[in-house]
Amino acid sequence: MTEQGAPDRVARVGTDAIRANTRRLKAVAGTRDLIAVVKADGYGHGMVTTARAALDGGATWLGVADPAEALALRAAGVTAPVLAWLLDVAGDFGPAVHAGVDLGVSTVDQLARIAATGPGAAVQLKVETGLSRNGLAPEEWDRAFRLAARLEAEGRIRVRGVFSHLANTSTEEDAAAESRFADALRRLHDAGLRPELRHLASTAAALRRDQSAYTAVRTGIGLYGVSPYDDGDAARLGLRPAMTLESRIAAVRRIPAGAGVSYDSTWRAERPTSLALVPLGYADGVPRAASNRAEVLVGGGRRPIRGRIAMDQFVIETDGDVAVGDPVVVFGDPATGAPSAADWARWADTIGYEIVTRIGPRVQRRPE
Repeated sequence: MTEQGAPDRVARVGTDAIRANTRRLKAVAGTRDLIAVVKADGYGHGMVTTARAALDGGATWLGVADPAEALALRAAGVTAPVLAWLLDVAGDFGPAVHAGVDLGVSTVDQLARIAATGPGAAVQLKVETGLSRNGLAPEEWDRAFRLAARLEAEGRIRVRGVFSHLANTSTEEDAAAESRFADALRRLHDAGLRPELRHLASTAAALRRDQSAYTAVRTGIGLYGVSPYDDGDAARLGLRPAMTLESRIAAVRRIPAGAGVSYDSTWRAERPTSLALVPLGYADGVPRAASNRAEVLVGGGRRPIRGRIAMDQFVIETDGDVAVGDPVVVFGDPATGAPSAADWARWADTIGYEIVTRIGPRVQRRPE
């Protein structure tokens, strides 16, 4: 129990694993730079903790979604180069520019507004190559590139990079996106721009596609030891899970045959059964969709969840051999016998990214 009397809800964050994963990804990609993506509070692991571990492991840049995240890194004393690429349509870019944050530009309007914040703003131009989200549309490329070249010549901005994002739909579609990106690079060059950073790949492409045409990769989920692929086998990729979600048994009980468990009694005991209560629920990021499907590690063995996962708790079936206070591993490194984030993703019909990122604020992050 914690000092405040609340149940133990702990996410242990292995900084050694993050460092090792960073080294592995950089070695496989072979690019000069690796942008460690630490958005969304470091995919739930803690943004500052993750940033420092990744930089120790060889990352040369940090990537975040929005300027507020970048400024939080600066406030924590992180001085490494940072790129933020999701910009508010009416936001004030001045604080980020003055803090030395690179801003990812997806529209001509953004480019003009950033240039108006004062001289020397560093930007990276994002081009749309098939994901159909943010990014300069192909019909805007020439106009945007000419404007960027003029603003750079005037000393109002510095175009430090150009990037896009793959959809990871298929080998063929990724190749088509790479071809579009190559076209953008040619047209950028024709406009007189020479950005030092060219990046297209996230973890999935960094591990499986040739990166020799680029100077950097942006790796997110791989830093945390979670596979970007449907097979979920991080170990085969040379990656180590960084997060272990833990709690302790809060109560034990014996129920008779026919008794229902949790809301709606979606599971009933076929015989007298021993149960144990774990004080974690969907408010903490344990997905309700995994009810009656998931397992946890207790006392060296896997124990099945019975009944609905509730907001604050779930119930497991035991052999009557667990006691109040016994540790529970919800997910962690499968090499220890624990379920992985990928296992939970399969049980909840989602992806490993969501499992680690959705861990809630009641769960204490403990860097190790």
